[in-house]
Amino acid sequence: MHRPGIFLRLRQRLGAWLGRRGQENRFPRLEAKLGYRFRDADLLANALLHRSQVHVSGQDRTDSNERLEFLGDAVLGAVVSDHLYHLYPGHSEGDLTKMKSLLVCGARLAEVAMAHDLGHHIRMSRSEASAGGRQRPTILADATEAVIGAVYLDGGFQAAADVIHRLVLAGSEEILSRRSRRNYKSRLQELIQASHKSPPRYRVVSSAGPDHDRRFEVVVTFEGRILGRGEGTNKKAAEQMAARAALDNLPAEP
Repeated sequence: MHRPGIFLRLRQRLGAWLGRRGQENRFPRLEAKLGYRFRDADLLANALLHRSQVHVSGQDRTDSNERLEFLGDAVLGAVVSDHLYHLYPGHSEGDLTKMKSLLVCGARLAEVAMAHDLGHHIRMSRSEASAGGRQRPTILADATEAVIGAVYLDGGFQAAADVIHRLVLAGSEEILSRRSRRNYKSRLQELIQASHKSPPRYRVVSSAGPDHDRRFEVVVTFEGRILGRGEGTNKKAAEQMAARAALDNLPAEP
């Protein structure tokens, strides 16, 4: 006897199975760069979902990658702390904290994202993308942490640690050796005041974006000359980036 209900259920199961197989291959290039293959591709998709896309699609903000970012930040901090603790047994807690801040800061995580073309895969609104969202350091850094959180949920702590070592900690000793352990503003002021009495000055030249995602542009000047420009989600962050640009523009120290 013909039993349409059975065939309907079979079609549904087949469709679900084919859907899962399709999900498994949604990000083959990205997974290859991460060196990790997801069992649950939805976790990686969630890690790449920016809140701007959630807003325009009418989803709840908790559907974005922000929760995974929160989790990834904690896992990243634990792995980097463990790495530094064992690599530098003679260093104080203060030194280790400073080194950690250099390795997990937004600028470093954005570098990691750009090196692995993460911005290309992030789902965001058209307006965000047209405003340069795929290259925005804060969005890239947040997505990097979210991906780490997704790996942790999918494969456990060791899998996440392996990805962090490959992506974030690769060449960490070189990174630490060529970056000042003090903040960029302090370093710039020290260099200038070593031969001049006047300090560098910072000025906000523009601000844009909604209140929840404001962007500031700052210039740092000395004796009326612009030394560098920087952008950030607040004035202090923008000043740091301007000071960093100024340090890059200054002649190399003897």
